Amino acid sequence: MALTRYLTEMGMGVDVHGRDYTKAACRAVSDALRHSSLNFFKALGKSREDMKITVKVAVSEPEKLDVERIASEIPYGSVTVEPSKGGLDIDSENGLDPIVVANAGIIVCFEE
Repeated sequence: MALTRYLTEMGMGVDVHGRDYTKAACRAVSDALRHSSLNFFKALGKSREDMKITVKVAVSEPEKLDVERIASEIPYGSVTVEPSKGGLDIDSENGLDPIVVANAGIIVCFEE
């Protein structure tokens, strides 16, 4: 079966203290979710659980992401998290407590 894309949504999240890339990524996913309202399930003959969701997350140190925690931000469907290098680290004045910024893209597909 082929997948057909029905939604692409973006979000941004920040961890101001603690250099927690996962926290910033979860906030980016939450930001993207707040921009969407999916009302087309009935018209497609699908349910929320039929969604195949890919979450692309970019941070400066993607190896530090907890992909299971990020996936848990999505309440429905089958979720895959794809970390990549990106985002932004903003150094603090003393260099010890940077602000970390994550970008997330959520892609929703259904099998056709």
